[in-house]
Amino acid sequence: MDYTKSMGGAALGARLRRLSDAVDRDATRAYATLGITFEQRWFGVLNQLALNGPMTVSELAATLRITRASVSQTRQSLEEAGIVTTKDHPSDARQRHLVLSRTGTALIRRLRPLWQAMDAAALDVNAAAGDAAAALDRLEAVLTQQSMFDRIVEKLSDNGGNAKFRRAKS
Repeated sequence: MDYTKSMGGAALGARLRRLSDAVDRDATRAYATLGITFEQRWFGVLNQLALNGPMTVSELAATLRITRASVSQTRQSLEEAGIVTTKDHPSDARQRHLVLSRTGTALIRRLRPLWQAMDAAALDVNAAAGDAAAALDRLEAVLTQQSMFDRIVEKLSDNGGNAKFRRAKS
């Protein structure tokens, strides 16, 4: 029996993590098959730099809708791998742009056909699943309206709840 599947919507987070892990594992296998050392977490940052040119950590975080801390960790890993470098921001001395290095530019050229194949495969999966992306859009909209945390606190309050959670929300 598949426990998480049997839980239905109650195991939403576990199911999303499991699916994300499966997709990431397959992507990692594809990179390895081509002899490319690549961390899946690099994709968003590298793709944005390839599409848009130099960007700041803040710009990348806003575009990718992830935390600045997450982008900073990815930046550090990409710098250690020699794939990106930083340069002074042209108009703001407090900021630095992330830029593809020569190695990074060569890597992007090599990855482009693979990324196109991955995009096509993802579109196939999305279509076969009856437009899963639309369901994810709806899920994201619902959580934007009210976070999971706020819903948990509300459910606790409905049941007499835990005073610590009621205080944390206020």
